[in-house]
Amino acid sequence: MHRTGPTMSLGFRLSTRELGFVGVMTGLCVALNYAMLGLINVKLMDLFVFVSGYLMGPLVGVLVGSLTWLVYGTLNPWGFSLPIFFATMFGESLYGIAGGLAFRFGLVKPPNSQGLSPSKRGFWILNLKFAVLGFLLTFAYDLLTNVVLGLVVGIPIVVAIMAGVLFALVHEASNFLFFFFGASVMINTVRVFIARTEVR
Repeated sequence: MHRTGPTMSLGFRLSTRELGFVGVMTGLCVALNYAMLGLINVKLMDLFVFVSGYLMGPLVGVLVGSLTWLVYGTLNPWGFSLPIFFATMFGESLYGIAGGLAFRFGLVKPPNSQGLSPSKRGFWILNLKFAVLGFLLTFAYDLLTNVVLGLVVGIPIVVAIMAGVLFALVHEASNFLFFFFGASVMINTVRVFIARTEVR
């Protein structure tokens, strides 16, 4: 049976398909993170975690975000700090939770193949909604991680936030673009793929 949206159950039981989805998306996130190491604070991971939550529910989104940081945060060339590790893991999970809630409460209308034509005004409005949501989530993520960094290093929180402004702006601007151009297309593409595998 084809499911058009995520299940909002708070239970911890996942279907085989959902577990497989978590594995695939986590693997993609980790691989892309290492592939984009040279681009500081520019990552496709946030978009992938959001889409995971949007399509499969917040629990799946949280798992993809947490497991990605469990690997990437531990084997990180920039070093390891336990408080920052937990902050990034929690912050990344917010993308998955927000994705599930965005679908559940209709904050962004679920895209479909008929509504994805670039010639239609609704296509760009939908993309803008995704982009604004991605920007706000990234702002919250950067604020959280900068505050934790300040506490860990032992500097005033305001100083930590100001020191990270440039990196935060790069992160937020890149995610705005990734969500604008990628969210609706990726959601629809994954849906079509899932539908075809279910037919088989």
